[in-house]
Amino acid sequence: MEQKKFSSFAEFYPFYLSEHSNLACRRLHFAGAWIGIFCVLTFVSQLQVGWLVAGVLSGYTFSWIGHFFFEKNRPASFKSPLYSFMGDWAMFLDILRGKVKI
Repeated sequence: MEQKKFSSFAEFYPFYLSEHSNLACRRLHFAGAWIGIFCVLTFVSQLQVGWLVAGVLSGYTFSWIGHFFFEKNRPASFKSPLYSFMGDWAMFLDILRGKVKI
């Protein structure tokens, strides 16, 4: 299915949320984000690039497992990498605020 071109993040975000309807997928995104935050903070404190790489890899690995095995769709990051990255963090914050359930 061809993904629509979005003219703004505000237009993209409802689509992003619709691509994350599966609870396990959202939980994996959330876990990957927390691990990514930990790795980036460890990178900042130790200045070892491996932590930065681990942060990026953990975030995407957890998210993509959620999509391929639970959501059964293709991650939006393949077509809209910037908006998808922004969506990851918007959804993370919405989960923390209680606007999106996990």
